[in-house]
Amino acid sequence: MFRIILLAAMASGVWAQELERVAQVATVMMDGDVCRRIQTPRSAAAMVKKDPRDPWKASDDYDVDDAAFLQTKKTLMRLARLCPTACDVNLWMPAPGETPRVQVVIRNVNEMSQFWKFGELMMAMPAEMKQVLETGVRVTVKQRPGMVSVLAPVYDSLGDIAGLVEVVSRLTPDPRENVK
Repeated sequence: MFRIILLAAMASGVWAQELERVAQVATVMMDGDVCRRIQTPRSAAAMVKKDPRDPWKASDDYDVDDAAFLQTKKTLMRLARLCPTACDVNLWMPAPGETPRVQVVIRNVNEMSQFWKFGELMMAMPAEMKQVLETGVRVTVKQRPGMVSVLAPVYDSLGDIAGLVEVVSRLTPDPRENVK
């Protein structure tokens, strides 16, 4: 048993380095100007309104600009192919409103994330994401057992941080992780 744990620990170091490499490429390849156009203004406004009769209204009214969404989704899928094992590259953007929150704008094929919980449209901003959005420094996160994420900034054409990507993988992929 100890040998398996030791091998997993050694593998996670190399594994985290590979995810770091993909995150570095993602920072260069992602277009923050396009990312900011993904969610429509109507949808962003609906996210901050609470309807006591329909708690799912904001989720139901979520709307995207198709061209911006597809361009970004394809880039994220290509970035995921750089990983030597199954991984996802997810796009997170600051959510509208005064409270620091984030939303996962695009998730990918394996449904992996250390942060996203099924059904959540937006959530309180984790400290690691806040650090990336404020400093532009990539952060490696190992909160969930057997899982590694590297968070990397996404810049717009003016050099401002528009959002971040989560390059995430797990030692033993669970294809039904978010379908339970």
